[in-house]
Amino acid sequence: MDRLQVIFTQFASQKISEQSSAHKPQKASTLTQAKIDQLTQKLLDLLFPENIRFYYKDEAQVGSELKSINVLLSDLLEEVIENKQLLQKEETVLSFFQTLPKLAKLIQLDMLAALEGDPAATTLGEVIHCYPGPYATSIHRIAHELYQLQVPIIPRILSELAHQRTGIDIHPGAQIGESFFIDHGTGVVIGETSQIGNHVKIYQGVTLGALSVDKKMAKKKRHPTIEDNCVVYAHATILGGDTVVGKESIIGGNVWLTRSIPSHSLVYHRSELIHDYKDGLKGAQELTYEI
Repeated sequence: MDRLQVIFTQFASQKISEQSSAHKPQKASTLTQAKIDQLTQKLLDLLFPENIRFYYKDEAQVGSELKSINVLLSDLLEEVIENKQLLQKEETVLSFFQTLPKLAKLIQLDMLAALEGDPAATTLGEVIHCYPGPYATSIHRIAHELYQLQVPIIPRILSELAHQRTGIDIHPGAQIGESFFIDHGTGVVIGETSQIGNHVKIYQGVTLGALSVDKKMAKKKRHPTIEDNCVVYAHATILGGDTVVGKESIIGGNVWLTRSIPSHSLVYHRSELIHDYKDGLKGAQELTYEI
Protein backbone atom coordinates (compact mmCIF):
# COMPACT_ATOMS: atom_id res chain seq x y z
CA MET A 1 0.00 0.00 0.00
CA ASP A 2 2.89 2.40 0.69
CA ARG A 3 4.11 2.02 -2.90
CA LEU A 4 0.60 2.60 -4.18
CA GLN A 5 0.40 5.83 -2.20
CA VAL A 6 3.66 6.95 -3.83
CA ILE A 7 2.12 6.33 -7.28
CA PHE A 8 -0.98 8.34 -6.33
CA THR A 9 1.17 11.20 -5.06
CA GLN A 10 3.35 11.24 -8.18
CA PHE A 11 0.29 11.23 -10.41
CA ALA A 12 -1.37 14.07 -8.50
CA SER A 13 1.79 16.20 -8.76
CA GLN A 14 1.58 16.26 -12.54
CA LYS A 15 -0.46 18.78 -14.47
CA ILE A 16 -3.91 17.46 -15.14
CA SER A 17 -3.91 19.05 -18.60
CA GLU A 18 -0.86 16.98 -19.56
CA GLN A 19 -2.44 13.75 -18.36
CA SER A 20 -5.66 14.19 -20.32
CA SER A 21 -4.38 15.88 -23.47
CA ALA A 22 -4.47 12.64 -25.45
CA HIS A 23 -8.14 12.14 -24.77
CA LYS A 24 -10.49 15.10 -24.52
CA PRO A 25 -13.98 13.73 -23.90
CA GLN A 26 -17.01 15.35 -25.46
CA LYS A 27 -19.30 17.03 -22.97
CA ALA A 28 -22.23 14.74 -22.20
CA SER A 29 -25.75 16.13 -22.33
CA THR A 30 -26.97 14.56 -19.09
CA LEU A 31 -25.52 13.36 -15.82
CA THR A 32 -26.02 9.61 -15.89
CA GLN A 33 -26.06 7.06 -13.11
CA ALA A 34 -23.89 4.86 -15.30
CA LYS A 35 -21.07 7.42 -15.22
CA ILE A 36 -21.25 7.72 -11.45
CA ASP A 37 -21.21 3.93 -11.14
CA GLN A 38 -18.21 3.71 -13.45
CA LEU A 39 -16.27 6.36 -11.54
CA THR A 40 -17.07 4.70 -8.22
CA GLN A 41 -16.00 1.23 -9.33
CA LYS A 42 -12.75 2.46 -10.88
CA LEU A 43 -11.85 4.29 -7.67
CA LEU A 44 -12.74 1.37 -5.42
CA ASP A 45 -10.72 -1.04 -7.57
CA LEU A 46 -7.71 1.17 -6.96
CA LEU A 47 -8.36 2.06 -3.34
CA PHE A 48 -9.53 -1.27 -1.91
CA PRO A 49 -6.62 -3.16 -0.36
CA GLU A 50 -6.06 -6.52 -2.08
CA ASN A 51 -7.99 -5.44 -5.19
CA ILE A 52 -5.00 -3.47 -6.42
CA ARG A 53 -2.94 -6.68 -6.56
CA PHE A 54 -5.73 -8.61 -8.23
CA TYR A 55 -6.70 -6.21 -11.00
CA TYR A 56 -3.41 -4.52 -11.96
CA LYS A 57 -0.22 -6.23 -13.07
CA ASP A 58 2.17 -3.32 -12.71
CA GLU A 59 2.53 0.39 -12.00
CA ALA A 60 1.98 1.27 -15.66
CA GLN A 61 -1.52 -0.20 -15.50
CA VAL A 62 -2.24 1.75 -12.34
CA GLY A 63 -1.10 4.95 -14.03
CA SER A 64 -3.27 4.22 -17.06
CA GLU A 65 -6.31 3.69 -14.83
CA LEU A 66 -5.62 6.94 -12.99
CA LYS A 67 -5.65 8.77 -16.32
CA SER A 68 -8.96 7.13 -17.18
CA ILE A 69 -10.41 8.26 -13.84
CA ASN A 70 -9.12 11.77 -14.47
CA VAL A 71 -10.94 11.93 -17.82
CA LEU A 72 -14.16 10.55 -16.35
CA LEU A 73 -14.16 12.90 -13.36
CA SER A 74 -13.39 15.89 -15.60
CA ASP A 75 -16.30 14.94 -17.84
CA LEU A 76 -18.66 14.67 -14.88
CA LEU A 77 -17.56 18.01 -13.46
CA GLU A 78 -18.31 19.72 -16.77
CA GLU A 79 -21.89 18.55 -16.38
CA VAL A 80 -22.42 19.89 -12.87
CA ILE A 81 -20.28 23.03 -12.72
CA GLU A 82 -21.66 26.23 -14.21
CA ASN A 83 -19.86 27.62 -17.26
CA LYS A 84 -18.46 30.57 -15.33
CA GLN A 85 -16.82 28.11 -12.93
CA LEU A 86 -15.31 25.75 -15.50
CA LEU A 87 -11.90 27.30 -14.97
CA GLN A 88 -12.00 25.76 -11.49
CA LYS A 89 -12.50 22.26 -12.90
CA GLU A 90 -8.83 21.45 -13.40
CA GLU A 91 -7.98 22.70 -9.92
CA THR A 92 -10.78 20.60 -8.42
CA VAL A 93 -9.65 17.43 -10.21
CA LEU A 94 -6.06 18.00 -9.12
CA SER A 95 -7.12 18.59 -5.51
CA PHE A 96 -9.15 15.38 -5.53
CA PHE A 97 -6.26 13.31 -6.86
CA GLN A 98 -4.07 14.72 -4.10
CA THR A 99 -6.44 13.13 -1.57
CA LEU A 100 -6.02 9.60 -2.99
CA PRO A 101 -3.08 8.59 -0.75
CA LYS A 102 -5.12 9.61 2.31
CA LEU A 103 -8.21 7.82 0.99
CA ALA A 104 -6.24 4.63 0.36
CA LYS A 105 -4.96 4.65 3.95
CA LEU A 106 -8.39 5.39 5.48
CA ILE A 107 -10.12 2.67 3.47
CA GLN A 108 -7.44 0.14 4.40
CA LEU A 109 -7.88 0.98 8.10
CA ASP A 110 -11.67 0.64 7.79
CA MET A 111 -11.29 -2.80 6.21
CA LEU A 112 -8.90 -3.92 8.93
CA ALA A 113 -11.30 -2.61 11.60
CA ALA A 114 -14.02 -4.81 10.11
CA LEU A 115 -11.74 -7.84 9.94
CA GLU A 116 -10.58 -7.39 13.53
CA GLY A 117 -13.98 -6.33 14.89
CA ASP A 118 -16.16 -9.16 13.59
CA PRO A 119 -15.47 -12.73 14.73
CA ALA A 120 -17.30 -14.00 11.63
CA ALA A 121 -14.83 -12.30 9.25
CA THR A 122 -12.15 -14.71 8.06
CA THR A 123 -10.17 -12.76 5.44
CA LEU A 124 -9.69 -9.23 4.17
CA GLY A 125 -11.03 -10.35 0.80
CA GLU A 126 -14.27 -11.48 2.45
CA VAL A 127 -14.68 -8.07 4.06
CA ILE A 128 -14.04 -6.26 0.78
CA HIS A 129 -16.42 -8.30 -1.33
CA CYS A 130 -19.17 -9.25 1.13
CA TYR A 131 -19.55 -6.66 3.88
CA PRO A 132 -22.01 -3.79 3.28
CA GLY A 133 -20.67 -1.54 6.06
CA PRO A 134 -17.11 -1.12 4.77
CA TYR A 135 -18.45 -0.76 1.21
CA ALA A 136 -20.74 2.11 2.24
CA THR A 137 -17.97 3.68 4.30
CA SER A 138 -15.56 3.53 1.34
CA ILE A 139 -18.03 5.32 -0.92
CA HIS A 140 -18.57 7.88 1.82
CA ARG A 141 -14.82 8.53 2.00
CA ILE A 142 -14.83 9.41 -1.72
CA ALA A 143 -18.04 11.43 -1.51
CA HIS A 144 -16.77 13.38 1.50
CA GLU A 145 -13.62 14.53 -0.30
CA LEU A 146 -15.70 15.76 -3.25
CA TYR A 147 -18.10 17.43 -0.79
CA GLN A 148 -15.16 19.19 0.86
CA LEU A 149 -14.15 20.48 -2.58
CA GLN A 150 -17.69 21.89 -2.98
CA VAL A 151 -18.47 19.73 -5.99
CA PRO A 152 -22.23 19.99 -6.67
CA ILE A 153 -24.62 16.99 -6.58
CA ILE A 154 -22.05 14.23 -7.31
CA PRO A 155 -21.32 13.58 -3.59
CA ARG A 156 -25.04 13.22 -2.89
CA ILE A 157 -25.46 10.81 -5.81
CA LEU A 158 -22.58 8.74 -4.45
CA SER A 159 -24.14 8.60 -0.98
CA GLU A 160 -27.47 7.55 -2.46
CA LEU A 161 -25.70 4.86 -4.50
CA ALA A 162 -24.35 3.37 -1.26
CA HIS A 163 -27.77 3.79 0.37
CA GLN A 164 -29.52 1.88 -2.41
CA ARG A 165 -27.04 -0.99 -2.31
CA THR A 166 -26.55 -1.36 1.44
CA GLY A 167 -29.41 0.36 3.27
CA ILE A 168 -26.81 2.63 4.91
CA ASP A 169 -27.47 6.37 4.53
CA ILE A 170 -24.43 8.57 5.26
CA HIS A 171 -24.55 12.22 4.25
CA PRO A 172 -21.32 13.17 2.43
CA GLY A 173 -20.79 16.03 4.88
CA ALA A 174 -20.40 13.73 7.89
CA GLN A 175 -16.88 13.72 9.37
CA ILE A 176 -15.65 10.22 10.18
CA GLY A 177 -12.31 9.31 11.75
CA GLU A 178 -10.00 6.35 11.20
CA SER A 179 -10.87 2.65 11.62
CA PHE A 180 -14.63 3.07 11.41
CA PHE A 181 -16.77 -0.09 11.25
CA ILE A 182 -20.50 -0.40 10.58
CA ASP A 183 -21.48 -4.00 11.40
CA HIS A 184 -24.44 -5.36 9.39
CA GLY A 185 -25.55 -1.81 8.70
CA THR A 186 -29.11 -1.93 7.34
CA GLY A 187 -31.06 1.16 8.42
CA VAL A 188 -28.07 3.21 9.61
CA VAL A 189 -28.55 6.97 9.16
CA ILE A 190 -25.69 9.44 9.74
CA GLY A 191 -26.57 13.10 9.29
CA GLU A 192 -24.63 15.86 7.56
CA THR A 193 -23.00 17.52 10.58
CA SER A 194 -22.24 14.32 12.51
CA GLN A 195 -18.70 14.01 13.82
CA ILE A 196 -17.34 10.52 14.52
CA GLY A 197 -13.94 9.91 16.07
CA ASN A 198 -11.41 7.11 15.56
CA HIS A 199 -12.09 3.41 16.22
CA VAL A 200 -15.87 3.75 16.45
CA LYS A 201 -18.16 0.77 15.82
CA ILE A 202 -21.90 0.97 15.18
CA TYR A 203 -24.55 -1.62 14.41
CA GLN A 204 -27.66 -1.79 12.23
CA GLY A 205 -30.50 0.68 12.68
CA VAL A 206 -28.43 3.36 14.43
CA THR A 207 -29.48 6.97 13.79
CA LEU A 208 -27.25 9.98 14.32
CA GLY A 209 -29.83 12.66 13.65
CA ALA A 210 -31.16 16.13 14.40
CA LEU A 211 -33.55 17.00 17.21
CA SER A 212 -35.87 18.80 14.78
CA VAL A 213 -36.22 19.42 11.06
CA ASP A 214 -35.95 23.19 10.66
CA LYS A 215 -34.61 24.86 7.52
CA LYS A 216 -33.22 27.69 9.65
CA MET A 217 -30.73 25.17 11.09
CA ALA A 218 -29.20 24.40 7.67
CA LYS A 219 -25.89 26.12 8.44
CA LYS A 220 -25.62 24.95 12.05
CA LYS A 221 -24.43 21.75 13.70
CA ARG A 222 -27.55 19.62 14.00
CA HIS A 223 -26.17 16.11 14.52
CA PRO A 224 -24.24 14.51 17.39
CA THR A 225 -20.56 13.95 18.04
CA ILE A 226 -19.29 10.44 18.82
CA GLU A 227 -15.79 10.50 20.29
CA ASP A 228 -13.02 7.89 19.94
CA ASN A 229 -13.42 4.19 20.76
CA CYS A 230 -17.20 4.19 21.23
CA VAL A 231 -19.62 1.37 20.42
CA VAL A 232 -23.25 2.09 19.49
CA TYR A 233 -25.50 -0.97 19.43
CA ALA A 234 -28.48 -1.76 17.21
CA HIS A 235 -31.34 0.72 16.81
CA ALA A 236 -29.93 3.32 19.16
CA THR A 237 -30.99 6.88 18.29
CA ILE A 238 -28.70 9.78 19.19
CA LEU A 239 -29.97 13.26 18.37
CA GLY A 240 -28.85 16.88 18.50
CA GLY A 241 -25.90 18.99 17.50
CA ASP A 242 -24.93 19.65 21.12
CA THR A 243 -25.03 15.96 22.04
CA VAL A 244 -21.57 14.50 22.64
CA VAL A 245 -20.91 10.84 23.43
CA GLY A 246 -17.65 10.84 25.35
CA LYS A 247 -14.78 8.56 24.36
CA GLU A 248 -14.74 4.87 25.36
CA SER A 249 -18.51 4.88 25.90
CA ILE A 250 -21.02 2.13 25.08
CA ILE A 251 -24.56 2.94 23.92
CA GLY A 252 -26.86 -0.05 24.25
CA GLY A 253 -29.54 -1.19 21.83
CA ASN A 254 -32.77 0.84 21.49
CA VAL A 255 -31.41 3.76 23.53
CA TRP A 256 -32.91 7.21 22.81
CA LEU A 257 -30.26 9.81 23.70
CA THR A 258 -30.63 13.59 23.41
CA ARG A 259 -28.03 14.85 25.87
CA SER A 260 -24.28 14.54 26.26
CA ILE A 261 -22.67 11.82 28.34
CA PRO A 262 -19.13 11.76 29.75
CA SER A 263 -16.32 9.48 28.68
CA HIS A 264 -16.41 5.81 29.77
CA SER A 265 -20.22 5.84 30.10
CA LEU A 266 -22.53 2.85 29.71
CA VAL A 267 -26.03 3.78 28.58
CA TYR A 268 -28.70 1.12 28.15
CA HIS A 269 -32.46 0.82 27.76
CA ARG A 270 -34.39 -1.01 30.48
CA SER A 271 -37.85 -2.44 29.91
CA GLU A 272 -39.91 -5.43 30.95
CA LEU A 273 -40.93 -8.50 29.02
CA ILE A 274 -44.11 -10.19 30.30
CA HIS A 275 -44.31 -13.92 29.60
CA ASP A 276 -47.77 -15.19 30.54
CA TYR A 277 -48.39 -18.96 30.28
CA LYS A 278 -51.97 -19.65 29.19
CA ASP A 279 -54.13 -22.42 27.68
CA GLY A 280 -54.36 -24.34 30.96
CA LEU A 281 -50.72 -25.32 31.05
CA LYS A 282 -49.77 -27.06 34.24
CA GLY A 283 -48.02 -24.73 36.64
CA ALA A 284 -49.10 -21.64 34.71
CA GLN A 285 -47.44 -18.46 35.91
CA GLU A 286 -46.55 -14.95 34.84
CA LEU A 287 -42.83 -14.28 34.52
CA THR A 288 -41.31 -10.81 34.30
CA TYR A 289 -37.83 -10.20 32.93
CA GLU A 290 -35.85 -7.02 32.96
CA ILE A 291 -34.23 -6.47 29.57
